[in-house]
Order: sequence, then C-alpha cells, then structure tokens
Amino acid sequence: MVREWVIDSYGGYESLRFQACEKEEPVGSEVRLAIEAFALNWGDADLMLDRYSFSFSSLPARIGIEAAGVVEAIGPDVTEVMVGDRCATLPYFYDMRGASAETMLIDQAYLTRTPDNLSPVEAASVWMQFMTAYFPIVELAGAAPGKNILIPAGTSTAGNAAIQIAKMKGATVISTTRSTSNVEQIKVAGADHVFVDDGSDIEAYLRDVTDGIGVNASFDPVGGDFMERYANALAKGGHLYLYGGLAGSYSNPPFLAMIQNSLWFHAYSLFNYVEDSKAKTRGLGFVHSALANGQLKPNVDRVFPIEELVEAWRYMRGDRTSYGKVVIETAV
Repeated sequence: MVREWVIDSYGGYESLRFQACEKEEPVGSEVRLAIEAFALNWGDADLMLDRYSFSFSSLPARIGIEAAGVVEAIGPDVTEVMVGDRCATLPYFYDMRGASAETMLIDQAYLTRTPDNLSPVEAASVWMQFMTAYFPIVELAGAAPGKNILIPAGTSTAGNAAIQIAKMKGATVISTTRSTSNVEQIKVAGADHVFVDDGSDIEAYLRDVTDGIGVNASFDPVGGDFMERYANALAKGGHLYLYGGLAGSYSNPPFLAMIQNSLWFHAYSLFNYVEDSKAKTRGLGFVHSALANGQLKPNVDRVFPIEELVEAWRYMRGDRTSYGKVVIETAV
C-alpha cells in the first residue's frame, strides 16, 4: 500500500483528503514512478476550485503534475526508460492521475531524465517553470540583444524563469511587481527594470525605459485589464503572450492597440507544445543544457513532508517574503 492526496469535490486545497491506495500496474507505454518529490503549482489551486482551463473528467482525483522519482515498473511497450532510471514528469493534461502521491502512472512521452546535478526536490521544481517560459521567450519572441521583453509578475516561478531565460539570451528585461520589497530579488534574477505597480502609468514607464522604442513582446500571466494598460507601449508588430489570469479573469485582446500598432495576441499554454514531440524535444534540449552548465538554476523556496500538503498550500497562498517553488518530499 502507498498513500495519496485526493479531492472529492471542487472545494479547494482545504478539501484535500489523505488516504492509502494500491499501486497500479502499468500497461502499454505507461511507467510507474516511485515519487520522491512533487511541486505545487498555481494552476492546480485554480483547478481545485474548477477555475482552470480544463476540469477533471470525474472525482475523486489527484492533483499536480510536477514530480521526480525513480522508475519502478514499465509497461510492455516502453522503450525510452528502464527500471531504476531517475526521471521527472513534464506538464500535460493529466486529468485525474496527478502526482500528489507516493507513486503514479504516466506515459513515457511525459517523462524526462533527471539531470545528474539535481536532487529530486530540485528536479520536481524546474520543468513547469522553465519549459513554460522557453517557448514564448526564445522561440516566439526571439529574445536577443536589442529586444525589449516585458515579464509581469516577476516573483512568480514562471516569471522568474522567463527573466532568467530572456537575460540569458541577451534581451533587455522589464518586469513588474506590486511590492517594493520584491524589487531587489527580481533584479537579482536578471531584470534590468522593475515597475512597482501601484496603479500608476505603466505605459509611460515602458516608453521611458525603452527610450521610446517600445516593448517587443510581453509574457503576461496577470489578466484582467492589465494588458489594456500597457498595450500601447508595445513596438510596432509587437507580440502579446497571455498565459494566466492572476487578476481573477483572463484579458480580452486589446483590439484598438492591436489595430493601431499591428500587434499580435497569442493565448499560450505549454501543454500544447509538450504534446508536439518535435517542440518538446527542442524545449527539453534547451533546458537540459542550461541546467547542466548552470545558466538556469532551480529556485526552491520551502520543502514540506507529504503529510503536510494542506499546510504547504496554506503557506503558498499566504503572505510570503520569499519566493520559489514549494515542494513536497515523500518518504519513498
């Protein structure tokens, strides 16, 4: 017997229930992973309230898809990993079969080898944030010297990853935060400029720090009316990438600014890229290489034991003075 956390209704993390369960046997191209650590993700908080881009097909369900561990059993069609391999999961539409447990079944297509220089806790913390940031920053926005990239919510894990990657590629990085206390750590991550959003004129700020050139691309998880506030500060032909709704709702495309400045609006989800085998291979190659040579580094805030998953969610949702991934460690 092993243990798992499940929800029986869309009642948020307070409705999570800890229970014993049986190990499942892999079939086809499935792998059973003995989980050593799994990470919390803001999208899972919304999913537990049925406010995400997909819902569970039925309940009860496990939560989360950021895990690292050791392959302990494989299906007859598995060719890419072997029993004993250290692997981590990639983000995908996991439905009811999340990672909030001591073991899980997952198709081999959604596993990657754990880099030798990462612990299980670190390996569970990197793939969602760095893969999420890679495609819009590198492949879509073409971050490079001379490019101005806006990355709102710089203390979020995806925001931190995007800052690291954009700076690694030589772009000028502008980020935002709602608190002056966060400015220094966002600059340490690599941001050149940080706008403290107290409701003041972000459009004027962006024009000023880009010397009137404007922003070439934004990587925006905020939603609400935030995009409308800065869209006119984009350069001609600029790109708006929306990937979240931290404000409580998703942004509508700022059509007038788009018409006037020939802007592109792209609603973005990493899951679509992970399901494309060629795109997934490119993203994995970039992140694996950058982790191996130290250009990208895990950012773990706090680790909790599996028995304290609800407490971990309370911590993550509370008033934090430090940022990074919140990770659960199992006893496996």
